[in-house]
Amino acid sequence: MLILTGRTRTKETESRTGISLLEHALRADVDWGFNCSRGTCARCRCYIAEGSDLLEEPTDAEWDRLGPDELDAGFRLGCQAKVARTGTIKAVNRTYF
Repeated sequence: MLILTGRTRTKETESRTGISLLEHALRADVDWGFNCSRGTCARCRCYIAEGSDLLEEPTDAEWDRLGPDELDAGFRLGCQAKVARTGTIKAVNRTYF
């Protein structure tokens, strides 16, 4: 199960492996902020409240844009963070602006 919280909506959906959090949010009609979907703008930045161990390892784009401090604090880029294993994942869209 995937629980996604956008700017004004929270929706629960089934998680699918290999699909990014941003793709899940768009499919579920969650108002998730994004612009580039390449990992450079960080508008899709999100906080993983639960289930970070169910996501694939951070990408180079995430290391470049977020850095170790934010990654250690539980932040990921929704366009880069892909589901690796099913289970409960809670993600909240937290853009910088």
